[in-house]
Amino acid sequence: MTRVWLMPLVLLLLLQVVIFVEASISQGSILAQDVNFWRLREHHGVRFEVEEQHPLLRIQRDSAQSPFEVSRSRSKEFPDKWFEQPLDHFSKGEGTFQQRYWVNGRHYKTGGPVIVLDGGETSGKNRIPFLDTGIVEILAKATNGLGIVLEHRYYGKSIPVYNFSTDSMRWLNNAQSAADSANFMANVKFEGIDSDLTAPGTPWIYYGGSYAGARAAHMRVLYPELVFGAIASSGVTHATLANWEYMEIIRNAADPTCSKNLESAIAAIDDMLAMPLLRNRLKALFGLADLEHDDDFAALLERPLGAWQAKNWDPAVGSTRFDEFCDALAKPLIGSATSTLPGGVKVPLTVYNYAQYIRENYVSKCPEELTVEECFGTYDASKFRDTSLSQHWRGWIFQVCTEWGYFTSAPPDQSHPRIVSRLLTLEISSRICPLAFPPGTHFSVPSLPNITAVNALGDFDIAADRLAIIDGEVDPWRPATPHSDYASDRKDTILRPFKLIPNGVHHYDEYGLRKLRDEPLEIQKIHEEMIYFVKEWLKDRDSSNMTR
Repeated sequence: MTRVWLMPLVLLLLLQVVIFVEASISQGSILAQDVNFWRLREHHGVRFEVEEQHPLLRIQRDSAQSPFEVSRSRSKEFPDKWFEQPLDHFSKGEGTFQQRYWVNGRHYKTGGPVIVLDGGETSGKNRIPFLDTGIVEILAKATNGLGIVLEHRYYGKSIPVYNFSTDSMRWLNNAQSAADSANFMANVKFEGIDSDLTAPGTPWIYYGGSYAGARAAHMRVLYPELVFGAIASSGVTHATLANWEYMEIIRNAADPTCSKNLESAIAAIDDMLAMPLLRNRLKALFGLADLEHDDDFAALLERPLGAWQAKNWDPAVGSTRFDEFCDALAKPLIGSATSTLPGGVKVPLTVYNYAQYIRENYVSKCPEELTVEECFGTYDASKFRDTSLSQHWRGWIFQVCTEWGYFTSAPPDQSHPRIVSRLLTLEISSRICPLAFPPGTHFSVPSLPNITAVNALGDFDIAADRLAIIDGEVDPWRPATPHSDYASDRKDTILRPFKLIPNGVHHYDEYGLRKLRDEPLEIQKIHEEMIYFVKEWLKDRDSSNMTR
């Protein structure tokens, strides 16, 4: 009989308060919380894990997964190569830098195309598996093509500056990055190949996934004379400020029991955060009693949801941590499903499970020599002002703050079901921008990103002949792609492929196995369709050349 009431009693004791605390709404930042975790991973000397990244950083997710740790054999087969680029394509005189790239020449035969994969916002070295067994290898093999991975400026070793200060970052933008790719395609010479493979003389197929997927679509629109064809996989061609739909996809696609557990837990947590007599004891339950600001607490609770994007059809690559988190929330407790606190506040016992998960998986990462506030607080600006080149996180956050947005927030309608705290507003989520990038002498980060710089290139309706749009049905980034529910529907044609992978998450088609027949049927299907339409594109070009 004693055990029946043990858990409700524990909750009541932990949440009981003896002092009154003035209520307030804090202004923290989710991305700032991300930087805290980046610092903790660096402190422990452990690689940054994909499921511990914020949605904004999950675009660069690949660098965290074991198959993306490039083996020595791959490094030997795909050695670093370099191409000289101007720092500023539009105002000469700023000097040059070396842009890194890698080549797969296994299948190249004279007359074949070049398949180039945009490295996006991570070290290009993390994309080499796509050159080895993924989409570049698949398409190069099918077309007798030459495979390329091109590293993005300011990432990996393609660093054009000596520090990551606000002024030094000013050449990191859409226009300069696109001009890099165009200059590369028009002028690169490949060692060991006598033929001139520059565009437009040779057809170039430009591929990208996620942010790089948007870049692939943009390249087809901006440089149609150079980019013969492009494939935008999970291409986020719609930039937005408050990105609440990301979590809405997860809420609707997750196991219904898990979603309900999250909804009820978050609703109860928000109610308790709004009550001075309960707030501090709630934080104590999560092991965060000394975390000063409520928004930092709310941002920390959001972190396990990122594991959804880490799902993948290939178990060697994908993560199971989202399902493990759901299982933890549903762990059976002895006693009733809820406990009622003074004032009539009903607390689902899933809150206790949530608290245990956060304590064991996140709070435990805080070293003994640091306080909880030092680990997870975001109000000390000095944490975000190191501009040395070791601060790899600064590149993508700079792009977010200047042109892309995608700040995670709760649904604008507070009556709408939610799986993140209502404290996560646009103001809170974007606070990292002034913290990390104070005004420089030559450049200042805008108060909100200029998302028009992205959306003016086509937004949801971006389209062109030989531009393929491929997305995942349950990809949390789908609301920012042409497959968004906000976008107009289109026909799927050979000239303008428009494909949605059933139950697909993030750029599922980019991954591949050595033997296509070993892939799941839906992945085999999308790869076969991609091979077919690319071959048809090339066939049309060859036919056109013959008639000239």
